[in-house]
Amino acid sequence: MLTQRQLFLQHNAQTTLEPLLLEFNKANGMYLYDSQGKKYMDLIAGIGVSNVGHCHPAVVAAVQEQAASYMHIMVYGEFVQSPQVNFAKALADVLPSNLNCTYFVNSGTEAVEGAMKLAKRYTNRSEIIACYNSYHGSTQGALSLMGNEEFKQAYRPLLPGISFIHYGALPDLNLITSKTAAVFVETIQGEAGIRVADQAYFEALRKKCTDTGALLVFDEIQCGFGRTGKMFGFEHFNIVPDILLLAKGIGGGMPIGAFISSREIMISLATNPILGHITTFGGHPVSCAAGLATLQTILNEDIVAGVTEKGLLFKKLLKHPAIKEVRGIGLMMGIVFENFDINKKVIDACIKDGLISDWFLHCSNAMRVVPPLIITESEIEWACSIILKNVEAIA
Repeated sequence: MLTQRQLFLQHNAQTTLEPLLLEFNKANGMYLYDSQGKKYMDLIAGIGVSNVGHCHPAVVAAVQEQAASYMHIMVYGEFVQSPQVNFAKALADVLPSNLNCTYFVNSGTEAVEGAMKLAKRYTNRSEIIACYNSYHGSTQGALSLMGNEEFKQAYRPLLPGISFIHYGALPDLNLITSKTAAVFVETIQGEAGIRVADQAYFEALRKKCTDTGALLVFDEIQCGFGRTGKMFGFEHFNIVPDILLLAKGIGGGMPIGAFISSREIMISLATNPILGHITTFGGHPVSCAAGLATLQTILNEDIVAGVTEKGLLFKKLLKHPAIKEVRGIGLMMGIVFENFDINKKVIDACIKDGLISDWFLHCSNAMRVVPPLIITESEIEWACSIILKNVEAIA
């Protein structure tokens, strides 16, 4: 009889030729449990998804209650479904007043696709600008915005009319003109190894977009919902985008994404032609119920309040000559080593010791640290001790 791992390799499409092949059958809070009962601390939250921890009781209860009432009943946008309505209203309540209208989709990359169409439709322009070393998803449109040729070259031709600027570089903002429909920027660059531009850059970016009529789109798919120490990353810079992209952490583990804008901008998808953007499963009732429960949990338990201090504790403890830098903000960090070889050996050794991490697509010499926001001080101390033990042994 074939094992689950053998069946996985035989019947599941592979994304690499060397998958980790860790087999988990339970997750709770900060921890994953494999088929042998071994416990692992999840230091990457399913790549920024499980902000409130795995299987948070409030999220599980919301999923169970909604699944027992109804699941899919109609494509998005036609029927009034209370899980969608309630989650959209709750998002509007915690966002600036111009971000009051939400279009729910299934994932981050779909949020990017929808926002690209929205920007073109509203502005009647075709040029889109993104950043080098950006990551916005893997579908054809989102891939066109990716600022790393290595991951794109096999799939050309991609969308025309895409230009790139350097994240954080003020001179590059001159490339934004009256022909630009939108500028897509990760508020904090994720797959570039956690890069944070300064206040002056974001103020100049906002002004340039306003002056040229280009829409400013902030991709907060990784950094949203409290990960940076504020509910949304743009709050660190006192500016507001025209369109906000969310996914990953907003669903508490359920698949959901969203692009959010003003009613005035968003309504342009409804006419000339009608059904300018459609999705069958977007805003799935169970996912929206989970999203609302996740947001309420973050607010009710005041989870964001401790994020900055937790991030600073990681930085305080992770001191070693082989660690070149601990880069990032809040609980969105990268531990920088000399090269990928050292990083990979440290990551592999940590996994053997029951600590899950990985590296970044565009920055292979940095180790990802994006744990569930519920991580405690003692858990941070344990995680850092495991990392330092293996760095000492390897580097």
